[in-house]
Amino acid sequence: MRRSAEAALGADYAERLPRDGDGSAADGFRRVMAEHAAGVVVVTADAPHGPIGVTATSFTSVSLDPPLVSFYIDDRSSTWQSLREAPAFAISILADDQRELASRFATRGIDRFAPPTRWQRGPEGLPLLHGAVGHVLCRKHDVLAVGDHWLVVGRVAQARVSAGAEAPLLYHRGRYGRFSS
Repeated sequence: MRRSAEAALGADYAERLPRDGDGSAADGFRRVMAEHAAGVVVVTADAPHGPIGVTATSFTSVSLDPPLVSFYIDDRSSTWQSLREAPAFAISILADDQRELASRFATRGIDRFAPPTRWQRGPEGLPLLHGAVGHVLCRKHDVLAVGDHWLVVGRVAQARVSAGAEAPLLYHRGRYGRFSS
């Protein structure tokens, strides 16, 4: 029989949790989420003014049948409007030696695709980053507003692991790192 989290932690635990609207709740949430290691990807698409891309750590698989993936993007992202209008997007799963690339695609106000970024156009003109562990090419399936972010769901059209794939890049406690066993 499963016990509830409240029962396992003690009856007064839930009463001690910060309530919605309390500034400490947001701070506590931010701190605890920093403890969650996440894979790092760059989401790219083709826009009328050229390629666009943004770093994301919220990428996940959703479904095998049909094959769906998702990621979240901040409503205030300078990339969001162009990405929202794109019918397709690509996910480049970054390798552990691509920290600078992750930082570059998280930086505002720069040409993220200018050198030293190495990339090429793939199917449907989608920008694919060189050196990635793998690529997932998607058609937009659904978009849903969730709090101050947008949930973007893509239907997988193609997925491939790169030849000689290295270990993936991880994000933990506000820093990029690698997995070691």
